[in-house]
Amino acid sequence: MKTLIIYYSDSGSTKVMARTLSMHLKADIIGIKDLKNRKGFANRLLSSVDAFRESKTEISPEKLDLTDYDLIYIGTPTWAGKPTPAIITLIDRCNWTGKDVILFTTMTKDGSEETTLERLDEKVSFRGARVVESFSLNTKDKSPEDIINDTEGIIQTLVLKMYSGA
Repeated sequence: MKTLIIYYSDSGSTKVMARTLSMHLKADIIGIKDLKNRKGFANRLLSSVDAFRESKTEISPEKLDLTDYDLIYIGTPTWAGKPTPAIITLIDRCNWTGKDVILFTTMTKDGSEETTLERLDEKVSFRGARVVESFSLNTKDKSPEDIINDTEGIIQTLVLKMYSGA
């Protein structure tokens, strides 16, 4: 069984989590880039509005061929209680039919992850995927080492290796 981890990361927390998952689960990994400027106070505010509205954005890569993968992890930060525009755009551009998916999100405010995971589940399920697991991590004020340790704990607690055969 071949596994892929797809993620978008703005501050770096989701990237640390995705890389830790990839290393422990022996999975391929692809970071999605949002080509829109999301830095600075005004752009951050507009980014939250884009997330809330589920606005599309220009991303790189534009689309992914998921044919070779049986299990796909999708990771995103939570913005305004929603997935990021980059991940929403990617989901809408890919063929998810018959794929098993595990969703994960990072956030800095507890409670916001539930709506993000629900929305991701709705979007990929509508496109033919089967969500087999989901989880979140509050990364507020955590160092990269703390995020790595917490992610390793999630891998153990949820027995994520059983899904990928790692």
